[in-house]
Amino acid sequence: MGRIRRNGYVIEWFIGDHDPRHVHVYDAKGRFMGRLNLNTLTGHEGWNPDKKLLKLVSELQKQGRL
Repeated sequence: MGRIRRNGYVIEWFIGDHDPRHVHVYDAKGRFMGRLNLNTLTGHEGWNPDKKLLKLVSELQKQGRL
């Protein structure tokens, strides 16, 4: 399992988790917000992540952190 805390988000992922490749996103208080597909940068189950989160995840992917 990996975890990153940034900009009011907690982003978690599990090694060997099921496809599609995704992360679990929580707010700063630990409340679950949703799951984010890392290939398409879209939310699962109808969740619409905000642009701030999408920008953060894109930056982390470019840095090789996700």
